[in-house]
Amino acid sequence: MFHIVLLEPEIPPNTGNIARTCMVTGCKLHLIRPLGFDIDDKSLKRAGLDYWAELNWCVHDSWDAYLAATPGTTRYFVETCGETCYSDAAFQPDDHIIFGKETTGISQSILSANKNAVLRVPMRESMRSINLSSTVSIVLYEALRQNDFGILQ
Repeated sequence: MFHIVLLEPEIPPNTGNIARTCMVTGCKLHLIRPLGFDIDDKSLKRAGLDYWAELNWCVHDSWDAYLAATPGTTRYFVETCGETCYSDAAFQPDDHIIFGKETTGISQSILSANKNAVLRVPMRESMRSINLSSTVSIVLYEALRQNDFGILQ
């Protein structure tokens, strides 16, 4: 229903947890290199449990390769600097929701080129960020809620 895009993820358990979330919600997971781990990393597989065999996922060699493979796509970027709250976005099936790497987020050049599509999750001003896998769940479930949870029971 939706596409979750991880731009240069670094922490295997986060990616594993996100993979599990994608599997149970019917979403496709896109991983964009460079990755901070090997795809066969034990902690990645453990966090995703036995879902990897059924997961709809792919790896793109770079941001440009991802863009070339997904033309005409509606994209939302989730970052702490976003001016629009994630719940104010009007998510539609097949939208791509993009999250940056854990240590530095999404590059400023990508955010600047897409400033009208940058979303944020509200939090206390003095806090740096929310865990990546938690943020994916928050935003994804809002997108699903807006679409009557699609195929989910």
